[in-house]
Amino acid sequence: MLDPHEIIKQIDRAIKLYDDYRARSKYNDLSDLGDGIHTEVKTIVSATIDRLAPTGSAYRKPTILVDMVGALRALRRDYVEGYLDTIQGLIRAELFADFIEMAEHLLEQGYKDPAAVLVGGVLEENLRALCSSRSISVLVSGRPKKADAMNAELSAAGVYNKLDQKNVTAWLDLRNKAAHARYDEYTSEQVRTMLSGVREFTARIGSV
Repeated sequence: MLDPHEIIKQIDRAIKLYDDYRARSKYNDLSDLGDGIHTEVKTIVSATIDRLAPTGSAYRKPTILVDMVGALRALRRDYVEGYLDTIQGLIRAELFADFIEMAEHLLEQGYKDPAAVLVGGVLEENLRALCSSRSISVLVSGRPKKADAMNAELSAAGVYNKLDQKNVTAWLDLRNKAAHARYDEYTSEQVRTMLSGVREFTARIGSV
């Protein structure tokens, strides 16, 4: 997940592209600069909105270039003022809940191993979202930071306490065992405890 600073940079690049051409054009649709310029700018503005605006939001509705740029400016303002952090957090929470329910169903059907992997994935993504919302880097030398490292940094930053850190470490260890086919090293009941713990942890700590 991109952090808000990177999102705003991407929006600014698209807006600047339009503004630079607009300064040379008589019209706000850039029509006097030729079809190629109009298509280039509209494509980049559209792609930026598609990439960064919530699905189904009003930012995606305009189809005329000048209105699309206006929507992009509104999107930028809402990110700066923090409104989109709340929306994205709610969407993320709903997705986490869906995956937890899927894992619970798998466990009830006797599939403890894929359930453990799925719950572990929810946990890791939550850690990544927590880091992003606290301006803690999720990369090391351009590569995704390991979940254990994110866990340690989040605890050190006071996002959650040492007991939470210890529980997260145990859950990640169980997930790793499942992911590496070490199925006899844990039980269905341990996966059930992990599932319950991760559900409570993500609800209590959140990600924003």
